[in-house]
Amino acid sequence: MTLIKSISGIRGTIGGAVGDNLTPVDAVKFASAYGSFLKIRHASKGNERLKVVIGRDARISGPMIHNLVMNTLISLGIDVIDLGLSTTPTVEIAVPLEKADGGIILTASHNPKQWNALKLLNEKGEFLSGKEGELILEIAENEAFDFSDVDSLGEVIENNAYMDIHIDEVLELPLVDADLVKTKKFKVVVDGVNSSGGIIIPNLLEQMGVEVVKLYCEPNGHFPHNPEPLKEHLGDICKLVVEEKADFGIVVDPDVDRLAFISNDGEMFGEEYTLVAVADYVLSKTPGNTVSNMSSSRALRDITEKHGGTYQASAVGEVNVVELMKKTNAIIGGEGNGGIIYPSSHYGRDSMVGVALFLTYLANQDKTVAEIRASYPQYYMSKNKIELTPQIDVDNVLATLTEKYKSENITTIDGVKIDFPTEWVHLRKSNTEPIIRIYTEAPTQTEADVLAERFVKELKEIAGI
Repeated sequence: MTLIKSISGIRGTIGGAVGDNLTPVDAVKFASAYGSFLKIRHASKGNERLKVVIGRDARISGPMIHNLVMNTLISLGIDVIDLGLSTTPTVEIAVPLEKADGGIILTASHNPKQWNALKLLNEKGEFLSGKEGELILEIAENEAFDFSDVDSLGEVIENNAYMDIHIDEVLELPLVDADLVKTKKFKVVVDGVNSSGGIIIPNLLEQMGVEVVKLYCEPNGHFPHNPEPLKEHLGDICKLVVEEKADFGIVVDPDVDRLAFISNDGEMFGEEYTLVAVADYVLSKTPGNTVSNMSSSRALRDITEKHGGTYQASAVGEVNVVELMKKTNAIIGGEGNGGIIYPSSHYGRDSMVGVALFLTYLANQDKTVAEIRASYPQYYMSKNKIELTPQIDVDNVLATLTEKYKSENITTIDGVKIDFPTEWVHLRKSNTEPIIRIYTEAPTQTEADVLAERFVKELKEIAGI
């Protein structure tokens, strides 16, 4: 199964059979459903044309999918503001600035180059709710489309200025101090995985007076390594940070909503600790509450409580984190995959915001990046996955595990999370890939790995793999 329809959009591999992969037919069908949904949602506008902002990452299939989706919206009588090559957070900030009715980001995020996806936004530039996503899936299933006549077609307005506008928005944030950063003359290596991050991150850094060493910053869509910013994929930048005697390294995924740092010693800062470090800085200036998802490190809870705030965990998924952040008036939040959500900018994961806040934090410290990392509570995670086949009944597998460990502290709002006294395991079906994710955290890496191996074995035994 390589076509995944979920409330957050449609994601699949390019080529193959209709309904099994992200073919042109599937792209048109889903874009038609989204456009039809917007027309229902904004029916009160009458004959006034709707507007949708569209941007894409640099993956090879991007221009093809981009043109299919744009022309589908035009055929529904919807105007398209075309940002061209862009980032997920850039499209998110563009939607309200353009007073648009929605937005689509064409990116499969951290998935390899054969994948692409349509990620859907509302008029606030935020991801749709579960109920809205279900309605779009229903419209697509029923093919309930009503296309416009020749005199009512939409039009395309090109605007390639938004990555620069995004940078300006970030630099204007009160907790970002570009002048202070400039005095420190930092040197930073950037791995843009040959996508749009290779343009926007170096541009931001240079405007903050940082010397940039570029690695894989050519936006040609040929990812030089697996684009998920995990340790096993980042040997080249870890080596280059040391060789260049850089202050640290920055890695983003293809659509620039996930952010990972490499410490000055060439070691991983840890994706989980991106949010922890940025939250530490933000909370030191503006105390308050925080939110991350259930698969994220306990370290954020520790840092939040240090600053007198309250931490809460949501189900996995940006829309769930945002919903709980709004409910608890969280100052900052995000996901342990390196996703920073800072409401003073917008309610969406944004590597640009994370980079600028982290640089300001570093400029205020008399410490190296490695020393900052060592100052935080030490937790270690193991992230594993099991490939699914259609024959596996995931719900039954997780229910069996829940029954087995019913005497432990169990949460089932998103898969199954088992909290042991000093460690935890979270098992859940992915929203974006045909896999079960197994995340563990413990006081040492060995303990986290052993716990993960134990549950991978138990899952396979129950599933009969």
